[in-house]
Amino acid sequence: MSDRPVGRAGPAPCRVVVCRDCCCGSPKVTGVDHAAQTARLRAEVPVRISECLDVCDQANVVVVQPSSAGRAAGGRPVWLGLVNDPDATEDIVAWARAGGPGVAPLPDILGLYTFNPPRRTAGS
Repeated sequence: MSDRPVGRAGPAPCRVVVCRDCCCGSPKVTGVDHAAQTARLRAEVPVRISECLDVCDQANVVVVQPSSAGRAAGGRPVWLGLVNDPDATEDIVAWARAGGPGVAPLPDILGLYTFNPPRRTAGS
């Protein structure tokens, strides 16, 4: 089974998942132009908008998923929380364009935003 979207040639690129639901992307997180943040990410890398990722205390949450090459090299999704600054968005764009997890090292500045999401259990 391929990890490529239907109709797209070549290996799967690094992707970004942006939480946009009850807290992330809402007026609850003040001082952030959520639409501009999403548009900026979309202008540079494939973006998927997600419903609540259940880590509201980390709003705005962005998950950088490895490309197929990154996964082959051992890369795993990197969860970034409190991404409420345009400079952080630019750092995410630069890292994703450089290859993201498994391909390019995590920039030190983005290390300040990383967190481990809680594990979900059956039925939650």
